[in-house]
Amino acid sequence: MSARADRVAVLGAGSWGTTFAQVLADAGAERVTVWARRPEVAGGIAQRRENLTYLPGVHLPAQLTATADPAAALAGAGVVVLAVPVQQLRATLAAHAGAVEDGAVVVSLLKGLEAGTHRRVSEVVAEVLPGHPLAVVSGPNLAREIAERRPCATVVASTDPAVADRVAAACTTGYFRPFTATDVVGVEVCGAVKNLLAVAVGLAEGLGLGDNAKASVVARGLVETSRLVVALGGSAATVAGLAGAGDAFATCSSHLSRNHRLGYGLAQGRSLADVLDHLGGTAEAVATSTSVSELAAGLGVPMAVVEQVSAVLHAGRHPRVAAEHLLSQPVRPDGT
Repeated sequence: MSARADRVAVLGAGSWGTTFAQVLADAGAERVTVWARRPEVAGGIAQRRENLTYLPGVHLPAQLTATADPAAALAGAGVVVLAVPVQQLRATLAAHAGAVEDGAVVVSLLKGLEAGTHRRVSEVVAEVLPGHPLAVVSGPNLAREIAERRPCATVVASTDPAVADRVAAACTTGYFRPFTATDVVGVEVCGAVKNLLAVAVGLAEGLGLGDNAKASVVARGLVETSRLVVALGGSAATVAGLAGAGDAFATCSSHLSRNHRLGYGLAQGRSLADVLDHLGGTAEAVATSTSVSELAAGLGVPMAVVEQVSAVLHAGRHPRVAAEHLLSQPVRPDGT
């Protein structure tokens, strides 16, 4: 079967994958098929027009359906959207690469780095699905608000401006406004690091440190993000835009963010396992914190906020001790 641009496969039926499928349907896609690993999730979407597990209460468009069969979802799709957890991406793509239509555009919604390799999502896709056009969608995209058709802006980034334009056109609605970019590196790094900043802000909030402390964490975290983006060949300007500061502000300030809730729960004295069990989805910060820390260290990029978040998540450091470490940093010029 040949690929059709108006047919879309979304691999992953979590809240963001389901929401973006709705956006694509609202934007005019003829058929959007979500692949869910769990048959009951697929059945709920296909039969009741609702994802009761991850997006209860949202009635989905008629041209959006779902299946537990990945080959059926991918058949004829000219656009393949990736919405599985980052750490499952390589295995998922490898298992189903043969079902991806020639020339299909791959669109990543993922925010994180692959554990062990420290690869960005676009790098993993290039290795497993070589030759496919790729775009990355990132920005202040809290799924529940978008599913309720509340307005937001986002970034569609591709090294090929024509691909970015094509994907942006495919997801433009009255409530979802994309802007295009070519800095895939910067957009992906911002998307990965902002989850760690959200944990840090959740920790500060859980400790009762106040709004000044939370704002300070975000501001210093964005400086660190800029350093890493530039070291990897991206643009510092990206960090000031929707994919950087915009996404960080939304994720760090909202209890809709699982990573924010993760930090808050840890600061309340709960164990990591207990908090993760009650999040209702994946917190990418857990695996990504180690990858970002190791990647930055290998490049000689200091990232104090990220290092403390990683220590809390993986080394048992108490959140208050992590805060004390940040406050004891040497005096330096702002912005460095």
